[in-house]
Amino acid sequence: MPDIKKVWAQQDIIFMSEAIQLAWRGLYTTEPNPRVGCVLVKDGQIVGRGWHQKAGEGHAEVNAIRDAGSLAEGSTAYVSLEPCSHFGKTPPCANALIQAGVVRVFAAMKDPNPEVSGSGFDLLQNAGVQVESGLLEAQARELNLGFIKRMSKKRPFIRIKMAVSVDGRTAMESGESQWITGSAARADVQRLRARSSAIISGIGTILHDDAALTVRASELGLDDADEIAKRQPLRVILDSDARIKADAKLFAQAGPILLIVSPESDVSDELTSYSNVSVFRLVDESKGSFSGNSLDQILIELSRLGCNEVLVEAGAVLAGSFIQEDCWDELVIYMAPKLMGSNARPMANLPLDFMSEAKSLQLKDMRVIGEDIRLTYHPAS
Repeated sequence: MPDIKKVWAQQDIIFMSEAIQLAWRGLYTTEPNPRVGCVLVKDGQIVGRGWHQKAGEGHAEVNAIRDAGSLAEGSTAYVSLEPCSHFGKTPPCANALIQAGVVRVFAAMKDPNPEVSGSGFDLLQNAGVQVESGLLEAQARELNLGFIKRMSKKRPFIRIKMAVSVDGRTAMESGESQWITGSAARADVQRLRARSSAIISGIGTILHDDAALTVRASELGLDDADEIAKRQPLRVILDSDARIKADAKLFAQAGPILLIVSPESDVSDELTSYSNVSVFRLVDESKGSFSGNSLDQILIELSRLGCNEVLVEAGAVLAGSFIQEDCWDELVIYMAPKLMGSNARPMANLPLDFMSEAKSLQLKDMRVIGEDIRLTYHPAS
């Protein structure tokens, strides 16, 4: 017989929606942990609210219990992710709910980590707490696309960002590209950087633009911009021949840097002396080559480092490699109201000859950002 889809009560949907909205408050601050929100409800009223605010600090359930105080006893918890059952930097949240006297738990989804998935539910049920799972799961998954992929596939969620003209060009033939899009779109890109664990770029972009690839508080357009900018994402530079110079602007900015080089490349002692610089050498790759094998090595390493969401900000060659090798999950295109002409540089180098080779995309979102249009695509498959 076909599965019967569960019908949720309207009030349960409302309370879980509140928990999910709370979780979004941790968009820029919870890395490498998931974004989680929780509300406690008693007699049809919310008595406690909490969300995971920062890695290493209290989880959503603990913050909601603290907010509710004595009213937590006998309440129902609505949480956007299965309460954890293991000791990390903080004690298990499932235990905290049990000790607070919570009698029922609605979770939007199971923990995606296959090693612990369902164990939080088991702990609660063994203590006599009623558990319901799957309420607004699709909305909850949107919170943590990167965490889910890292836990389930051992790879981060790859988001490629491009700024293009209406005719799909990213730079003039000379390489001039500042500025294709307007200030509102550039602020939006800063927010993409801020939510990312890492930013990947190629050595060509660094040599040509002397890009720092940092989150700039002054451009975020957020009330807590200064606090958000304190956590700089890992900057990953694909530089197989180790051509980067020690005086690049990249090294003058705070935040960790990972240089990706080929096995035989000679990285200068000056670069390796920087305390915030690490080097990752690819295995069995020729200089100047970033094939599917090398990209896979890089993504495995970033997953090992705890990277959930990775933003690719690169030129046509490297962006094309990610697309050609199907090493991407989301494509964000900022389209400016400009025509740059047939001599200008293309969006991505994709050596395709036949329509059967064309890459199909699925439009997920489209909206106006200032004078530009932001198009968000996922692979059609």
